[in-house]
Amino acid sequence: MSDLPQRPGASSPRSLSGLLPFIRPYRAMVMLAGLFLVLAALSTLAFPVALKILVDEGLVATEPGARVMQLRGHFLALFGVAAALGAFSAARFYVVSWLGERITADLRNAVYAHVLRQSPEFFESTRTGEVLSRLTTDTTLVQTVVGSSLSMGLRNVVMGIGALAALIVTNPWVMTQVLGILVLVVLPSLYFGRRVRKLSRASQDRVADSSAIAAEVLGEIPVVQSYVQETREAERFGRSTEEAFQTARKRTRVRALLVAFMITATFGALLWGLYQGTQAVLAGRISPGHLGQTVVFVIIFVGAVAVLSEVYGDLLRAAGATERLMELLAARSPVADPAQPRTLPPVQGGSAVAFEAVGFHYPSRPGQAALQDFSLAIRPGETVALVGPSGAGKSTVLQLLLRFYDAQSGDVKLDGVPVRELSLAALRGRIGIVPQDSTVFSTSALENIRYGRPEASDAEVMAAAKAAFAHEFIAALPEGYATYLGERGVRLSGGQRQRISIARAMLKNPPLLLLDEATSALDAESERVVQQALEAAMADRTTLVIAHRLATVLKADRIVVMEAGRIVDIGRHDELVARGGLYARLAAMQFELQPAA
Repeated sequence: MSDLPQRPGASSPRSLSGLLPFIRPYRAMVMLAGLFLVLAALSTLAFPVALKILVDEGLVATEPGARVMQLRGHFLALFGVAAALGAFSAARFYVVSWLGERITADLRNAVYAHVLRQSPEFFESTRTGEVLSRLTTDTTLVQTVVGSSLSMGLRNVVMGIGALAALIVTNPWVMTQVLGILVLVVLPSLYFGRRVRKLSRASQDRVADSSAIAAEVLGEIPVVQSYVQETREAERFGRSTEEAFQTARKRTRVRALLVAFMITATFGALLWGLYQGTQAVLAGRISPGHLGQTVVFVIIFVGAVAVLSEVYGDLLRAAGATERLMELLAARSPVADPAQPRTLPPVQGGSAVAFEAVGFHYPSRPGQAALQDFSLAIRPGETVALVGPSGAGKSTVLQLLLRFYDAQSGDVKLDGVPVRELSLAALRGRIGIVPQDSTVFSTSALENIRYGRPEASDAEVMAAAKAAFAHEFIAALPEGYATYLGERGVRLSGGQRQRISIARAMLKNPPLLLLDEATSALDAESERVVQQALEAAMADRTTLVIAHRLATVLKADRIVVMEAGRIVDIGRHDELVARGGLYARLAAMQFELQPAA
């Protein structure tokens, strides 16, 4: 489970108030929907009155001709009521459905945009599959309520209150008894309602667990299949969905008991009132038309109560979904733009970078320092390589420079300005990165490279591809630059994906370039040509390189040797080898294994 902020209290219909900010922009449509809703409800309530007049007046005329004319007029009036009901109901359905679709789309967009702005710390404690579940399953539940259930509920509230008021006016003594019985019905329903609320939230959490498992496994399907773990993963997913089913079954059982109790008790109470009405007709205290009107009002009232019991269950489920979505929107990234961002000075020939006594612990590992008293100044246009064993803190340096995290002590500066005082867009706009695991999106080769600078022309994209030695293999694809590369670039080799990533960074043309094992996925021939391209690109900008393969950093202006989050040595390749120490040991191992390098 995630460590998202939990809202106080159990899920209840009050949780739906979180949707108000998304409803307010469409107040006019809400008022229009309310108008059609009331008109449709009033049309329904007018039907029993028209029926009473039909029975008491249309059937009492003594002359057959007059009786036919009166009946015709009354039936036309009933048809008019039905036509009005149909028109107002259709209008209500359209407006409410429009609201449901619009509000849900806005909510989904807001949640997604908010999640995109979270720092990596958020994803250390929140699984991607759970976020996807909230974006899909939970928003669908909200759409069901806003676009259907809530409208039905309000319509039946209006009809139920109207029918109840009419019954009280026409049969006050009988309805007083019925209302007394209904009060006793409400009390047990509150208990059932609380149970449904808790089980609804638990059910949605179990569905999110299943989604998280599926997202994780499908994202790493080659590993799953290479270790022949398909059966095991299918069983793990099956256990998760079975837990979700069992929780949903409990929720459905309690909700079914609630519906059965509400309908049975309400029918019992109102049948008692109807029995009293038939006795009043037999005693001559009311007319047959009055009884017919009472019967229809009773049917309307009972139907409204039955629908409301169903709608209430939907409201409880949507309340749980809304609560989970509001938790996502309530999550606050510890890395955010300052209140008054500073402006970066113009640069030529690369950016200057400075780390001043930086100390940092990852939030998920507070007891283990990733960087300790780390100080490093990089001059504009300089190429600096970070080397050292795994876990030395090399990638952490890049993450702090990109401000994915904030250091707990010390300062990180770009062109003399602390990164905390810059807007994230301004900071990251000056930095290009080629990560170790190249990312290729499920679109064309052209758009994958253009991701580095969306406004770039096709010619600029192709120039970047040529500089990264990617043009030749892209041109050989079935549709050239328009070729769809598949999800996560499955149609490309590892080296080809890396060259796409390098072309993307070169198209951005930033003054600071970060290379995190940029040639790690390339074969010897590809590494040679891409290294040439990178060397040409590094000539006009500052470059910070992470490398385990020391052959790729022999020409760096400085090599920074790191161990356990500290700098243990700095110098050029020859100097470091001559001094001995960690770098010399690493170089001896690698060049003995790769003498040709």
